[in-house]
Amino acid sequence: MEGFLHCFSSLNTLKIQGFLHCFSSLNTSPSRNGPLRTHRRLQNPKQESAKKEAAKAEKLKRQQEAAAAAAAKAAADLSLADDPLAANYSDISITDLQSNSITGREWIAVGSLEEGFKDRTVLIRGRAQTIRAVSKNMAFVVVRERGYTVQCVVTASEGVVSRQMVKYVTGISRESFVDIEGVVSVPENPIKGASQQVEVQVRKIYCVNRSLPQLPFNIEDAARSETDFEKAEQDGEQLVRVNQDTRLNNRVLDMRTPANNAIFRVSSQVKSIFSQFLLSEGFVWIDSPKLIAGSSEGGSAVFKLDYKGRPACLAQSPQLHKQMAICGDFGRVFEIGPVFRAEDSFTHRHLCEFTGLDVEMEIKEHYSEVMDIVDRFFVTLFDTLNEKCKKELDAIRRQYPFEPLKYLSKTLRLTFEEGVQMLKESGVDVDPLGDLSTETERKLGQLVLEKYGTEFYILHRYPLAVRPFYTMPCFDNQAYSNSFDVFIRGEEIISGAQRVHEAELLTTRARACGIDIKTISTYIDSFRYGAPPHGGFGVGLERVVMLFCALNNIRKTSLFPRDPLRLAPELLIFFTNIILHWIPQFSLPFHSRFFEFVKAHMQLCSLPLINQNLFFS
Repeated sequence: MEGFLHCFSSLNTLKIQGFLHCFSSLNTSPSRNGPLRTHRRLQNPKQESAKKEAAKAEKLKRQQEAAAAAAAKAAADLSLADDPLAANYSDISITDLQSNSITGREWIAVGSLEEGFKDRTVLIRGRAQTIRAVSKNMAFVVVRERGYTVQCVVTASEGVVSRQMVKYVTGISRESFVDIEGVVSVPENPIKGASQQVEVQVRKIYCVNRSLPQLPFNIEDAARSETDFEKAEQDGEQLVRVNQDTRLNNRVLDMRTPANNAIFRVSSQVKSIFSQFLLSEGFVWIDSPKLIAGSSEGGSAVFKLDYKGRPACLAQSPQLHKQMAICGDFGRVFEIGPVFRAEDSFTHRHLCEFTGLDVEMEIKEHYSEVMDIVDRFFVTLFDTLNEKCKKELDAIRRQYPFEPLKYLSKTLRLTFEEGVQMLKESGVDVDPLGDLSTETERKLGQLVLEKYGTEFYILHRYPLAVRPFYTMPCFDNQAYSNSFDVFIRGEEIISGAQRVHEAELLTTRARACGIDIKTISTYIDSFRYGAPPHGGFGVGLERVVMLFCALNNIRKTSLFPRDPLRLAPELLIFFTNIILHWIPQFSLPFHSRFFEFVKAHMQLCSLPLINQNLFFS
């Protein structure tokens, strides 16, 4: 049990205690009446544990509220004290923040502060990232706004700044929003603790909104890199490590770290570049429905729901509707929207909901025309990100070091057969008509990098058996298809192909893939009124950003990740599910099944794996 505690030590103690209390009551020696007896024994302890946990959580909440109230009262008392300069500092009342007036004041962005502002009085707003009292007469406040930071100095001075104001500043909780008015100065020595190389000599400070004094974790702790931990270990220091579940359970705080903030700004740029490039190429931006009658990709990995008494599901892709748009004579279309996959994929690169970047276009002669668009777009994307997102990429590198992506100005294209041959020559046995596994994809990526010097390439002419029902077979070999995948750093990011645009062939292919024709009849009928040859592709936004920045988990690039175990930011659901799932099956080999369940969760959350024997010690 100590091993279990060690691995989950970063989790909220209140949550763990409730779970461990229930777990410790389990009778791990099988008996004839084991399942029934265990279930009865757990009923009261479980209820008791839940009550204790609720009471502790309520107590913590009251403590936080009391601390916040005390801080607010202290601030109010200070401003009411005998201080002729009391008007220069205070908490702004809610009535003054209800849009009751327009003063015409101008706030200067923290990121724009530079030497040119020297001796100018400025007004800034941001979060109080750190507050450090030097003495009763001086304090430092580092203010953060949108990833930029500036050091503000509060120095007691006769008729300008009072000692009460310095004390008021030191009582502001970290991550609170503040307005600061002051004079810009340029220090002689470089400032190490802020991005802007100027200081603001504070004359007035007002707290716009206070944060709770006690945060789930410190932003500084969440922003540390592996290098920081290694250096601290060498120096004999122990730093706090914020694990992925704790981050995701408090995502609103986790977003504030420089690296995470930069990740989503890069993600925003990817969508912008995607749309601008395609609009310049004559594409039309469309929005397809996400509630559909049947599967859009085939298979059973769909989220089913009731739609006014009729069965429906969430769209696995906009595939069918973007093809219908081509039949509607739009010629070239694209979409940015959510995609839903009900797969139980416990991996670093799969999500149940992600943002899809989808393209469909008419083909004049050959499906290589679609690959031409892929080629030009991604080279444009990589060039633009490297040029316009230097600050963001540097912020990501500081916490998650990575090498810039290697790519060619003209993207490499290999046939599937050529890729299989490269693998076989390196000693990897591959089914020539099967799909590539994750391991073989990575191996092929290494071989391509060594031979061609690129981490970005296209693999086309995939076996027909591993492609969706709407994929066009090759004219010269029906075992292959006019399809392609695109890879970054050895991982697949795109699936694309020429589509079947003939209704009868489409019907035959759908039936062969086990799809109920009735559920896609509207889609098939759209090809009965004349349809042009066409093709397209789809790419997951989160996976593109993850691989471009060489991150180790796609949850880092999803704002609020949805995976098989996470629907809301609350890990306690996981422990509740463990108990409810395993009690009825207690007669089965409990240890091994329970361990596999927990191990899958730990891999999913990038937690360190542990030995099974240690887990049950």
